[in-house]
Amino acid sequence: MAKRKEEAPAPGSPAWMATFGDLMNLLLCFFVLLFSMSTLDEKKWQEVAASFSQTFSIFDAGATSIGDGILVSNGVSQLNELDEYINSTGRTAEDNDAEEYDKENKDGIESVMEQMQAAQLKQSEEMAELIEEMVAESQMSDAINVQFTAQYVQLTLRGALLFDSGKADIRDDAIPVLDKVGVILAKYSGSIIEIEGHTDNVPITGGRYADNSELSCARALSVFNYFLNTTNLEPSMIKYAGRGEYVPVADNSTEEGRARNRRVEIRIYNDLSTRTYQ
Repeated sequence: MAKRKEEAPAPGSPAWMATFGDLMNLLLCFFVLLFSMSTLDEKKWQEVAASFSQTFSIFDAGATSIGDGILVSNGVSQLNELDEYINSTGRTAEDNDAEEYDKENKDGIESVMEQMQAAQLKQSEEMAELIEEMVAESQMSDAINVQFTAQYVQLTLRGALLFDSGKADIRDDAIPVLDKVGVILAKYSGSIIEIEGHTDNVPITGGRYADNSELSCARALSVFNYFLNTTNLEPSMIKYAGRGEYVPVADNSTEEGRARNRRVEIRIYNDLSTRTYQ
């Protein structure tokens, strides 16, 4: 009797998978049934949601992120405190130490600068007291005004005393004043000396100079040349410039104010400022 040919198993998944799938379905139904019979505490649910939001930066659409800025609104990112947010992100102890070190250095530099300025001011004040004494002894207090800053002591001479209107030639009666100023300058020959000419704002009509700027330069140069010819001052330590009508010290609308603006200023820098200036 011929043997019966064995049939090949039907194609498909193994039989155990069907049993496993049925088990999973039963478990799902079981948990759904449990959930349907449970009571949900809405307050606790909101607290849990808020906790996740703060911990993982989960925001609802258009929710507030930093300050009053909107994190995402219609596809636009807005962070009002972005700089602070970025700068504080990922900071380490080394970063904080470096920032503290920089702050200490900045404070130290500012402290040194303040001490330097105080020392300069003290030097200028001492110089001004000595110069005022020399001016008073020479009986030139009416012709020379003495002021000082942290950088220099300034002697101001009236333009009407030194020059005729519209001219840069030194008047004969101004020679004694300049000679006494030269004696003062000689005591500070190692300092930077600046000579500046100034005018009022009345336009020049005709004459040798085209405008007030040229006139002020010529007057400063005349005083510079006079000191070179009558003193032993080092020419490389003396500077001169004309400022024209552009640095007034009084109101040009009055005759008195214009007279004050027509002047020559001579600045004697103190030792500390001279070292920095050079």
